[in-house]
Amino acid sequence: MHEFKYRDHKLFCESVDLRELAGRHGTPCYVYSAGTIRENYRRLAQSLEGLNVRICYAMKANSNLAVLRLFSKLGASFDLVSGGEIRRVLKAGGDIGTSVFAGVGKTSEEIELALRNGVFSFHVESEPELERIDRIAGKLKLKAPVAVRVNPDVDAGTHAKITTGKSENKFGIPFDRAPDVYRLAANLKNVEIRGVQIHIGSQITKTEPFVAAIEKMRPLVEKLKAQYGITYFSIGGGLGIAYDEALASGDPAWWERVDGGKNLLTPERYGRAVVPLLKDLGLEILLEPGRFMVGNAGVLLTRVEHVKRAPDRNFVVVDAAMNDLLRPAMYEAFHEIVPVAENEARITADVVGPICETGDCFAKRRELTGAGEGDVLAVFSAGAYGYVMAGRYNTRPMPSEVLVDGDRAAEVTARETFAQMVANEKIPDFL
Repeated sequence: MHEFKYRDHKLFCESVDLRELAGRHGTPCYVYSAGTIRENYRRLAQSLEGLNVRICYAMKANSNLAVLRLFSKLGASFDLVSGGEIRRVLKAGGDIGTSVFAGVGKTSEEIELALRNGVFSFHVESEPELERIDRIAGKLKLKAPVAVRVNPDVDAGTHAKITTGKSENKFGIPFDRAPDVYRLAANLKNVEIRGVQIHIGSQITKTEPFVAAIEKMRPLVEKLKAQYGITYFSIGGGLGIAYDEALASGDPAWWERVDGGKNLLTPERYGRAVVPLLKDLGLEILLEPGRFMVGNAGVLLTRVEHVKRAPDRNFVVVDAAMNDLLRPAMYEAFHEIVPVAENEARITADVVGPICETGDCFAKRRELTGAGEGDVLAVFSAGAYGYVMAGRYNTRPMPSEVLVDGDRAAEVTARETFAQMVANEKIPDFL
């Protein structure tokens, strides 16, 4: 569910008219709903009642400082994957001391930064990384808290580019080798074993992969608790969202009705599946959701430049492009596209951007309303992996970002200027 709804044929984010926002801040422009984020956090936390849960927001999905501040005020911890993300959380006022640091290629500088700021735990992905953490902690005269990321070899049934829990993926320690790696960790002087972690993929829309992974891990988790006194089990993130039903009713029961609920993973369904498997472990359970928290909480506003008609198809050319929202080009991802002001005009067309790439396409043969020159369209479910994956291809500036909370709206990232784009570039004297 989300807070983007039509009133009198105008699309609103909470109580703010999106057409007015587009006029005020220009396009392309990302718009986020604080109310939707709060509700997603509340529902997920409530669905896991009965467990000792720590929600670590996977900020790689959306790392805007205002969004991080919002999560911090909600009581969230953070799932970090770079030194830059550590610095962002600190700048936003978040707590590194309750957060976890993941990723397969942590540099020495990043590890030191995390240790100096008292990170709750490292999620270790290899023996060389474990030994590096030990060396750096020794140099700093600190004990490094660690959990090994175990790869349970479970197929999450998701897109090949975002699966992480199979044996051929680069992530984690193979399941059968996990006991050996824990023995190594126990013999290192500057390491404290704190937990164990799994993460099997992203945009998972069924409970079965989560259940299979937890059931496979449970005997190992119990053994690690007995041998090393681990205090937590992180079950990762990966909860999927609805992309093709973004304008659905706000009625919670709708999620249970559509397609029998088979293709929608609600937090309630997730909780009913995993809580019984975890509640008697006697461990803190960590969760690292990202997309679920922010995906449907954001839209990308874009203005129609031209409608180009060809013999066999039409093209709606918009001012947003693949540099602004990469998911359709990179993952062949579907995003709902609707007008911010409804009208009777209808057209079936490809929605394309201005970049010199055939892949710069948001939708093919999509039936659209309100898609004439100058009209503003909203690309739904753009709150996750939108702005954070954006770039400057074709020397296009980074778009603006706006946060809406009730009837208030604030630009939380200004549109990049050309001067900012080239500020770090230099022409050498010998040219």
